[in-house]
Amino acid sequence: MSAYRPVIMGTRHAVAAGHYLAAEAGFDVLNAGGNAIDAGVAAGLAIGVLQSDIVNIAGVAPIILWIAEERKVINIDGLGPWPSGLPDGYFQREHGGAIPEGILRTVLPAAPAAWLWALERYGTMSFGDVARYAIRFARDGFPMYPLLRENIALDADNYRRWPSSAAVYLPDGEVPEVGDVFVQAELAQSLQYMADEEAGRARDGRAAGIRAARDAFYKGDIARHIARYHAENDGFVTYEDLAGYDVRVEPTVQTRFGDIELHCCGPWTQGPVLSQTLRLLEGADLAALGHNSPAYIHLLTEALKLSCADRERYYGDPNMVDVPMAELLSDGYTAQRRALIRADEAWPEMPPPGDPVGGAATAVSGPAIPPPAAPPRDVREPATLDTSYVCAVDLQGNAFSATPSDVSRSTPVIPGTGFCPSSRGSQSWGDPAHPSSAQAGKRPRLTPNPAMAFKNGKPWLLFGTPGGDVQSQAMLQVLLNQTVFDMDIQTAIEAPRFATFSFPSSFEPHSYFPGRLNLEGRISRETGDALTGLGHKVEWWPDMIWRAAAVCAIRVDENNGVLHAGADPRRPAYALGW
Repeated sequence: MSAYRPVIMGTRHAVAAGHYLAAEAGFDVLNAGGNAIDAGVAAGLAIGVLQSDIVNIAGVAPIILWIAEERKVINIDGLGPWPSGLPDGYFQREHGGAIPEGILRTVLPAAPAAWLWALERYGTMSFGDVARYAIRFARDGFPMYPLLRENIALDADNYRRWPSSAAVYLPDGEVPEVGDVFVQAELAQSLQYMADEEAGRARDGRAAGIRAARDAFYKGDIARHIARYHAENDGFVTYEDLAGYDVRVEPTVQTRFGDIELHCCGPWTQGPVLSQTLRLLEGADLAALGHNSPAYIHLLTEALKLSCADRERYYGDPNMVDVPMAELLSDGYTAQRRALIRADEAWPEMPPPGDPVGGAATAVSGPAIPPPAAPPRDVREPATLDTSYVCAVDLQGNAFSATPSDVSRSTPVIPGTGFCPSSRGSQSWGDPAHPSSAQAGKRPRLTPNPAMAFKNGKPWLLFGTPGGDVQSQAMLQVLLNQTVFDMDIQTAIEAPRFATFSFPSSFEPHSYFPGRLNLEGRISRETGDALTGLGHKVEWWPDMIWRAAAVCAIRVDENNGVLHAGADPRRPAYALGW
């Protein structure tokens, strides 16, 4: 065995998730006859309880589905917009361009609508069936595990800002110890309320019941609690905003790389960074460079910098911003940008964005770039911890890939609900000129971005990860580990990683670390020295660190129907299959 964990293989179904109990919940649903959508929603809801420091059930949940019978890819945004009452230029005028922590950065909570949209249309079970695991974990509790305990301890002062948050995360005023049973009673009550509302409509059929569960959140007591709290604390979310909200179903961004067709979320996420970077790497003999050699790490890092420069200049909600996605992925523009990569020298900062519409390798202007941030104090920085991931495949070939997210440390638990409605406004900019500026009705530019890769018109790889700005970078490395270096899925996930931070962070206050390149300690010091010689500002992580993301994935062997599932030991992720 070349990895710390074995590859999980099965012939019927498989699930991989960011927490082992969530994987067990999804697997239990599959064993009970549910399909991949039922399993994915069950695991996703469970993650919102088990990892409620970094994922909120009232947060975001972008989802990509493959419906085998219809041979159709479906992308559910699972991302809410800014409330309708947000005044134009508010953060620039009132907060100097900053988007402060607390309820002012709340966008409409989209995850419940996303889970229930998928379940109603393509699942087979009821909300109560798939939510019972999350309800049990919240009501009866689960053992506090080391990473959750570490995060609560690091953010204890943040939780103390709001009594409703401290009551959950600091019971009796103290950080729970590893092995303590962690209970979230109000969250359990809210989920049970949704299930009870569904049960009351069961006579009208499964779809009507699921819509009743949805109404319980967006039009019932939960919505009233959220709206009242915002009204009493100068927030912007109203009952009318919640009652009128629905998810959007939008096309994926499709890119070919060798014999695979990659499907990513659109430019309302950072998903196309992966697509653009793969296009920049086309034609390079990556295998000849050698896995994690100085030349290989340098090439990928420089390609990522170019993609992130375009992310900064162009990506935003395409319903409100003109994002030239086709031009960004075009052959001519890609070739022009590729020519900016120098084999013997690193860009010392983020490169300039390109001009895909004008046909130029570099643009004359772009958004204002923040000044370089102070050097990080420890390995906790500059990465920002949030998000999880879940994927599932069933016997019929349906596939589910989702990246739920939203933290509880920077916004209050709404009293009476147990929820922290989405604080994803942290990924907008207060500057109205930025393509992802905060604006009423506009979605922030999301870091979570699930993906699916296809071969011969069928899903070949489902993959995703937490990790903020490291997400697309880790996904790129895991994908290339398999396609270029022929690693099995678990070895590909566990292989040493690197990450650049030579661009403004997607998170408020959008810290910028020009030239910074972090390497996990299993990469040789000689490689680090060579990269320093090329101009990279190399910083060392430990041998394996959760800051380097935590990829989960399922790979489908079309030849024999075997499912290969893997989960990252950098965090408490697990995979199961039968």
